[in-house]
Amino acid sequence: MMRLTPISNLMARPSFLPPFMFGLLFATFGVILSAKYSSITVDQSALLALKSHITHDPHNFLATNWSTSTSVCSWIGVTCGSRHHRVTALNLSSMDLTGTISSQLGNLSFLASLDIHQNSFHGTLPIELTNLRRMKYLDFDNNSFSGELSSTLGNLSKLERLSLDWNQISGRIPNSLFKCKELKFLSLFNNSLEGSIPTEIGNLTLLETLDLGDNYFKGEIPLVIENLTSLQFLHLSNNKLTGEIPLVIGNLTSLRELYLFNNKLTGEIPLVIGNLTSLQFLYLSNNNLTGEIPLVIGNLTSLRELYLNNNKLTGEIPIVIGNLTSLQFLYLSHNKLTGEIPLVIGNLTSLRELYLAYNKLTGKIPSTIGNLTTLEVIDLAYNNLSGEIPLVIGNLASLQMLYLFNNRLTGEIPLVIGNLTSLQVLSLDSNKLTGRIPTPPPLLQFYAVSTNNLIGEIPSSICNLTSLGAMALHENNLEGTIPKCIGNLSSSLTAVFLGNNNFHGQIPENFAKGCMLRSLHINNNELGGSLPRSLGNCKALNLLDVGNNNLNDTFPSWLGNLDQLQVLILRSNRFYGQIESFDITVSLTKLRIIDLSHNNFSGYLPTLFFEHMHAIRDEYGKKVEPNYMREVKIMKDAHLFWVNYAYGLSVTAKGLEMKFESLLSIWMQIDLSSNQFRGEIPKILGELHLLIVLNLSHNCLVGPIPSSLGNLSELESLDLSSNKLEGRIPTELINLGFLEVLNLSQNNLKGPIPQGKQFDTFTNDSYMGNLDLYGLPLSKNCGTDEETPAIFDRDDDGDELNWKFSILMGYGCGLVLGMSMAYIVFTTGKPWWLIRIVERVRRRFAKR
Repeated sequence: MMRLTPISNLMARPSFLPPFMFGLLFATFGVILSAKYSSITVDQSALLALKSHITHDPHNFLATNWSTSTSVCSWIGVTCGSRHHRVTALNLSSMDLTGTISSQLGNLSFLASLDIHQNSFHGTLPIELTNLRRMKYLDFDNNSFSGELSSTLGNLSKLERLSLDWNQISGRIPNSLFKCKELKFLSLFNNSLEGSIPTEIGNLTLLETLDLGDNYFKGEIPLVIENLTSLQFLHLSNNKLTGEIPLVIGNLTSLRELYLFNNKLTGEIPLVIGNLTSLQFLYLSNNNLTGEIPLVIGNLTSLRELYLNNNKLTGEIPIVIGNLTSLQFLYLSHNKLTGEIPLVIGNLTSLRELYLAYNKLTGKIPSTIGNLTTLEVIDLAYNNLSGEIPLVIGNLASLQMLYLFNNRLTGEIPLVIGNLTSLQVLSLDSNKLTGRIPTPPPLLQFYAVSTNNLIGEIPSSICNLTSLGAMALHENNLEGTIPKCIGNLSSSLTAVFLGNNNFHGQIPENFAKGCMLRSLHINNNELGGSLPRSLGNCKALNLLDVGNNNLNDTFPSWLGNLDQLQVLILRSNRFYGQIESFDITVSLTKLRIIDLSHNNFSGYLPTLFFEHMHAIRDEYGKKVEPNYMREVKIMKDAHLFWVNYAYGLSVTAKGLEMKFESLLSIWMQIDLSSNQFRGEIPKILGELHLLIVLNLSHNCLVGPIPSSLGNLSELESLDLSSNKLEGRIPTELINLGFLEVLNLSQNNLKGPIPQGKQFDTFTNDSYMGNLDLYGLPLSKNCGTDEETPAIFDRDDDGDELNWKFSILMGYGCGLVLGMSMAYIVFTTGKPWWLIRIVERVRRRFAKR
């Protein structure tokens, strides 16, 4: 019988161990060592391959640390398992690296976490990454990856987090992704993904965060989202989603943040929204939602931010809004809300920003607004609010921005506003406010009280506003002189609007070096004297409007230093002298609008001046994006406001006075009318290809109309009336396809009026006072190039005979002509030549 020997006995007697056993043990040990070092070599080579794909390592994180002389487990960003010493995590986030991802990274078979966010990696994601079966965490945010997502993403069956925000991934979401049923976090925000949101997304029942915002998804929100009952964060904003907000949204009772803004959603806000009692952030703005704000909104007592602005909501602000006592941001602006602001608004004592602008709200501003002591922004502009500004506004010590413009507010500006030491923006313009301007708050950056009924002088305390960036006091009944300190404030002031008041005296002369002014409007006052030369220190000046005053000066040649000037309005003053000798070979090249009308300028038209208007000449044929003459001002806490430099600018064009609220940079105009300019019209004007309005009327210009004016392809209004122009109307003017207004009246023009295109739309008024013109629309239909024959006086005795003879001749000619026309009609059908004339006249009047 065979006897088994205990292991302990064998160990106690090694001399009896067979020799082959020693060989087996050493071989096994060698295999283990070989496998271990072989795996480390695989991981090392994969990481070194990644390093070789990095083209920019500004901080030398990898260049100095990832070395073959040290273990990969000690390399920066690398984590190894404690038992097998294999690479399990790689974190290279926020290292400012540039390069591509090596396909060998797919050999890191133990890798469970890969984080390279906030770098500049580009190219496509290698398909080999989907071989990493242990992968749980992938974060590629804020890079420049492109291409489509791999169809093999479903291989990552253990994946819990996939983040590809802020890249350039395109195409559709592959269905294989929805095999990753362990996913809890899926974010593809800000890419170029398209198509509809796949219904297979309902398979990811463990999802807590779903962010598909800022892509090009279209179609409706899929009903299968009702399966995502663990969802806490849902972001589908900035897409092209249509349809209604699905009722199944009410099943997502764990939801804390819901973002659906900037889509094309329609219908009403569903009542089931009231089920989402955990909601803290609700953003439905910039859609086409209709109906009233549902009363169930009052159930969302955890809400901190509510954005329903820029929709088509109607009805009143519900009283239940007062239940939302945790609310910090309430945006209901740009809707069609009516009724009064409810008193319960005073319950929202945590509120920081209140936006109710651009609605149809009526009544008074509730006094309970004084309870909201944490308020930083109030915007109630563009409503129909009435009554006085409540004194309790003085309680809002944290207030930074107050917008009440374009309402029907009355009474005086409360003195307590001066106590709001945090206030930076005060906009009360376009109301019915009366009284004097009170002492302004000390930190104001934007001060607008224009278009009211304010009286008195500008308070001297305005000189203390050392941070003032823009001041709009125009269209009131203010008087006195303009404070000299305005010039001292020019190191911060960028825009000053003082037009349409009763200011007298002179313009301040102390605009210092470093002046930051970009827009100065002091038009329609009673200012005299000369234009201050110190304005030449304002190198950034874009717009200067001193029109309709009593300024007495020569043309300000020193303006040639202002190479940013785009708009110059000197009209209706007492400027005098010649311009043609003014050399602006360097400056004023950006000038787009110049109005020197109704002054006493004389001499020849300034040829050199026109030659250097490069903004109108040289940009022809270029693709120039239209933009407004305005600038955004950014304050602390990321609050911002627009300064519209051209606001209220008035120009005369197309025979009408036009007032701009915003001025596009593509508007080009030259108005030199009502002066004493002489000589011929310079041919160089024909090179100002982008010109829209040209007015040289009421001067002493002679000679022919240059045919080069036919090159002004953008011209909409041409007024050369009341001069002494001679010769024919150039047929090249027919090429002006946008010409709406033409006035050549009161000149000495002769010959036929050009026919066709826009010329078929002009009436007699365009040609009055030119006795030798003929052709439509004038009743004088024929003529020769010769002078009109002189008319000799006849004796009184022949008057009766001539009168009778004229009647008989007219009757006879009319009879013959009528019979001839009848014959043509009955023998040849329609007289097409006559029909064409009638049709042309009909179209002309139809266009009026």
